[in-house]
Formats: sequence, structure tokens, C-alpha cells
Amino acid sequence: MMHRLRTTLLLLFCLAFAMAAHAATPDREVFHVDNPDYKLSPYTGMTRQHWIEAGEYLLKGAFSYIHCLDDQMYFPKELEKTYPRNEGQIPVAKIEGLARTLFIAAPLLKDNPDLTLHGIRVADYYRHQLVSLCDPNSRSYIAHRTGGPSQTLLELGSLCISMKGAQQVLWDPLTKEQKDALASLMLSYGEGPTIGSNWMFFNVYILSFFKDQGYKVNEGKLTDWLHKLLDRYRGEGWYNDAPAYDYYSMWAYQSYGPLWAEMFGNRMYPDIAKQFIDHEHDLVANYPYMFARDGRMNMWGRSICYRFAAVTPLPLLEYAGFSDVNYGWMRHIASASLLQFLTHPDFLENGIPTMGFYGPFAPAVQIYSCRGSVFWIGKAFLGLLLPKDSKYWTATENEGPWRDELQKGKVYNKFQPASTLLITNYPNCGGSEVRSWCHETVAGDWQKFRSSENYNKLAYNTEFPWMADGKKGEISMNYGTLNQKGEWEVLRLYTFRDFKDGIYRRDAVLETDTNVRYQLADITLPDGILRVDRVTVDKPADITLGHYSLAQQGNDLPAVAERTVGGKAVKTVSNGTYTLAMVPLYGWDQAADVIFPKGLNPVSRTCALPTLRQHVEGARILVTLQLWKKDKPFADRELQPVKSVKVSKDQKTVTVTLATGGKKVVRF
Repeated sequence: MMHRLRTTLLLLFCLAFAMAAHAATPDREVFHVDNPDYKLSPYTGMTRQHWIEAGEYLLKGAFSYIHCLDDQMYFPKELEKTYPRNEGQIPVAKIEGLARTLFIAAPLLKDNPDLTLHGIRVADYYRHQLVSLCDPNSRSYIAHRTGGPSQTLLELGSLCISMKGAQQVLWDPLTKEQKDALASLMLSYGEGPTIGSNWMFFNVYILSFFKDQGYKVNEGKLTDWLHKLLDRYRGEGWYNDAPAYDYYSMWAYQSYGPLWAEMFGNRMYPDIAKQFIDHEHDLVANYPYMFARDGRMNMWGRSICYRFAAVTPLPLLEYAGFSDVNYGWMRHIASASLLQFLTHPDFLENGIPTMGFYGPFAPAVQIYSCRGSVFWIGKAFLGLLLPKDSKYWTATENEGPWRDELQKGKVYNKFQPASTLLITNYPNCGGSEVRSWCHETVAGDWQKFRSSENYNKLAYNTEFPWMADGKKGEISMNYGTLNQKGEWEVLRLYTFRDFKDGIYRRDAVLETDTNVRYQLADITLPDGILRVDRVTVDKPADITLGHYSLAQQGNDLPAVAERTVGGKAVKTVSNGTYTLAMVPLYGWDQAADVIFPKGLNPVSRTCALPTLRQHVEGARILVTLQLWKKDKPFADRELQPVKSVKVSKDQKTVTVTLATGGKKVVRF
């Protein structure tokens, strides 16, 4: 009884102290690169030491909530749709905060075991919390698994990665009794049921870690899961995560696989380890092209609040000793993506990363995320496990193919046959674009992300983070149809057809009415997209097509201008950095308009959106230019990259002659 009373009083004291201290702590400024090294890193100035400082910067925010060893990594809820939504979910949210902040802390502790933040020895804190997981009298206690797969499995697996990464600091100092208790707890989850996706990696890490420490584990299950993970590989560096293609291929499969090979696999199962490494090598020729010339990442797919976790596999390429890797380009991408967010004033709120892309943005956040989930970003810091003299950390930053191979005035497509992804590079503006497809109904999507804007846009571009769909037809980079319910319904049920002659083909139908059919053809141009599409309806319908949205910069709304080009009235809109134009070439009865949606853009409260609308009966072919220009206004010729459009009498063949003389033929 006395023990419980003392514990209760201590916890109350810690809580009161934490609340008072944090209330008095104002939001910090953005991260600054002090003493940048522009000789080693001419583009970002970032060195390995700056990455350490960035890690400490993020951890200081997390540890501003920690004032004694019993305090848990639990942060203020942000956005109603996130969890916890009830008291029962709070313990899981707390272990998420613990496990994911440790991704940052572990490599820092390996370098500096005495790291202290806000008066707390970081190593002492994490060791205490690890031991507390097995203490029934602790708030951090986790009971042994009794049911099916749960979020706890993920976090325990994550802890095993960090415990191995900084073993001398986090694991070795524990007593045998403490180690045995952790082994018993974690193996109850690790040897239990899982989900046939990247979740299997967490089982693998638990079993591998404890096998490595001399504990008896179920090796049959371990090797079975390893083979099932390898079976998810499709080619060109892409794994399928049941069923989607997105960053999980990279910040999960292509990170956990090579890391497992280095930590355990090369000794335990060298043949399996080699397969993960070989798959990792495939990404070198593809994945880095998804980043902009200046290294910024694209807003695409679910869990985008994990942001620069997308760069996690880039330093890990060194584990295999690949001779054809441009490590200077890899580090440029990684450092630039890190700074893309750490230098943004909306990235942190109360010291913790926000739930969104830059700042809070509910449409991009999933219901399975909590505030601590965001520290998945910490995986990017696992590159610090590489030594100071590694090729990755000593190579001189460069722009890779953007400097010499990708020439202005051209457009470059890298098609991924196995995943059917298309990566497009635009040297004129330095942007990168990705096209993918998903086929998921809203009705069948209980987590509400596969059917959402995370996947259903016609394209995703590094220069224009995606805008959420509005209820009044404010739809960016997608078609909307006014359905029989009187609602604007966007395309989400895509079927990939092919990629030939520089034309990316998909078909789509409406979820609420499969008689509304779209046949889509994307043709990338040096300054935008040429769309050649056919829509078929059995009942008259109104449709809309939106361009990318343009975020507001400063206090002034993006400025709209109108001029006549080639006998057509063309509206352009500019925010001072980019100018957008959408030009109807065939099938549209009216010119494009520019609207100003509110609350739908992840960058600014108000944005500008070029949009077209059309009444459709029967079948109709629509040919459209979606153009952009960086820094300077459009010249008239840049608004006329198409010389002519000819449609066959049967309305099944469209021949487009480009101003450069080339032709594109689309057959429906």
C-alpha cells in the first residue's frame, strides 16, 4: 500500500511539473543549419553533425514533456479524426511515442551515450521505460499478448530495431532478469499472429533480435515471414503492401529489409539477406527520380505525416557496398527532404510535429495515427548508424542526373512495369511527378485512405502538394462527375491499361454508377500535361476537371490574368513562383475559369484552382492542356505546345500534332 501511495504521489508531482514547465515553454523557432559546410554539401550545407543536431532538435521537443523517468511519451491530440478516441487507446498511443522517438535517439546514443535533454539522461530514460514495460506497477506496463495482431506488435518490433542499433547503451546494461522479462513479453507478440503486409517485419525483428541474444524462438515462423515479405516484391525497387504502392515500399520494406540483412540476416540467413539487398539495389535507378531537383519529396500516399521517413533507404544502400550508387546525390535528397520540413514554420506545434504535410491538414491524416505516430520520421536518422567515414557521409553533394542528363526543353518518363507507376521529371522547373492507380470503393474502405485523395489523383507533383476535394466541385488534378445523388464524385476506381509511346493509359468508372466511364490518356510535355480523354454516360451529366492547385504566398491572392492566344481566351494564375494555365483544345464548350477554394490546400488557407466544366450526353472526347511555368510568365508559344487536334469520324481515334512536329495517337 505504501509503495503504491509513494508511486502515486511521484506521478502526480511529475505530471504537475510537466504541465507547468511546458505551459511556460513557447513554440521554438524552425531548425537552423549552423555553420553549414558548403564544400562537402554545396546544396544543403548539411553534414553528419548537422543531422545529429537535427535529431537533438526533434528530441528536445519530445523531451519537453518528460520531467522524470516515469513520464511517458504522450503528446497533445491534434485533429479530431486521429486517435486516441477513447481511454482504451491511450496506452498504445504512449508506446508509439516511446518506440518511434527511439528511432531518433538510438543512433544519437550510439555516438553519445551521455546525451542529456532538459536535465534527463536520455539513455537512462529509455532503459527505464523498456524495463517498465514488464512492470505491472508501472503506467508503461504492457500485458502479454492474448488476442490477435495489434499496434503493440509494431511498436515492440520497432523497439527491437533500436535496441540492436544501440545495443551497448540500451540492452547490454540490463540485468538478466530484466532481459528475460522483455524477451517473454516481446516474443508473446512476435511469435503471435500478424497481418500479411509490412507488419510481418515487426515479427521478424522481434524474433531475430532475441535469437541473436541467445533466446529460443520459433525459427519456422521467422523464415516463413521472411519469405512472405520477399514475395511482396514486384520489381524496379517496389514492394506491394497489400494492395497499395506508396512510400511504405520505401520506408518499410526497403528500409527494414536491408537493415535486417545488416543487423541479423547476413549471419543468420545469408541467402535471404542477399535477396533483400538485391531488391534494394533495384531502387537506385528509379526511386531517387521521384524527388525534385532540389531534393524535396512528393506528397503522395497514406501516412504522409511521416514525411521525410521516405529517405530512410538512401543511406542504407551502403550496407551492400554497391559501386554504382551516387551517394552524394542520395545524401542531397535526404538532407533536402529533412530541411523541407524542419525549416517550415508550421511543422512543429508545441514542440511536436503536426498531423499533416507541413502544418496540420486533416484530409491527409489517417484514423490509425496519433500524435506520437509522426515520429516515424525518426527512421530517417537510422542513417547515423553508418560511421563518419562511410561513403554516404563523405561524398560531395550533387544533383545526380539533373545536372547533365536531364536537359531543359525535354520531359523524361521512367515507367515501372511491375508496379505500373510512372515517374516523370521536368527539367524546365525541376519538379518530379508520379502517376499511380488504385481501385478502392469508399464503401469498402473502412480506414478511408485507399479511396481518398492519397491515391486517386491523376498525378502527384513535388511542386504542387495535393488539394483536398471540395463538396462544390472544387477538385484538383482529377475529374469530378455530378452523380445521381447530386454529389460531386471523383474518380477513384482506376484500371491500368498500358504505357506506350509516352502515353499513360487508365480507365475509370464511378463507384455509384459504373455506366459513367472514363478512358484516360496522359501525355507529359516539358511544361505540363496533355490530356486526351473520353467520357461516356448513359444519362446526361455534368463533369469538371481541375488543374493542380496553387498555394497563396504572402498576403496577396494568386493573380489572374487573361489574354488571347491563337484566337483563344486563356486565363493564367500566378502566385509569384509558379504560373498555371489550363487550355481546352477539344470537346469543351467554355474556357477554363479560376476559383479560390478555402481550407482545402495543405500549404495555405486559400489557393487558386484552374477548372473546366462541361455538360455531357452520350460519349465525348476532351483534349486539354494543363500547363505550368516557374519564375517567369508564359510566352505565347509556351501556351501552344499543340499544333493541331484531329478526331476521327467514329470518335475513336485522336491524332495530336505537337508544335515540335511529333505526333501522338490515342485510340479508344
